[in-house]
Amino acid sequence: MAEFVSCSPEETLKFGGEYSKNLKRGDVVVLNGEMGAGKTVFCKGVAKGLGVTCDVLSPTYAYMNDYDGKLYHFDCYRLTCGEQAEALGLCDYFYADGICVIEWAENIKSVLPESFKTVTIQKLGEGKRKIIYD
Repeated sequence: MAEFVSCSPEETLKFGGEYSKNLKRGDVVVLNGEMGAGKTVFCKGVAKGLGVTCDVLSPTYAYMNDYDGKLYHFDCYRLTCGEQAEALGLCDYFYADGICVIEWAENIKSVLPESFKTVTIQKLGEGKRKIIYD
């Protein structure tokens, strides 16, 4: 595990872009952090690094947003178990050709693939975040 300290949302966004350079098709990234930690900001950076040009929004009500098959951004906050993710067809994307970034993955841990990367964002103060990643 490695760490990066971000002093602003802009730095978190930029770090997400740098992090994306280490990802390959089919990777699944579990994104941990409390509400407001900057998970979606980080994901926007990953999207930018992958060449996604449209605006990246939190998929809270849609559960998953597909960005041109390059990035699948999940928000599983409203799910209570892996079976719900399966019933919605979300698990199919774990084995697709894009990169999956999953917020609130602990809610669906029973259906996560065996292998995934982890990024944890911790609030350190106003705009300052510690990002722990592998």
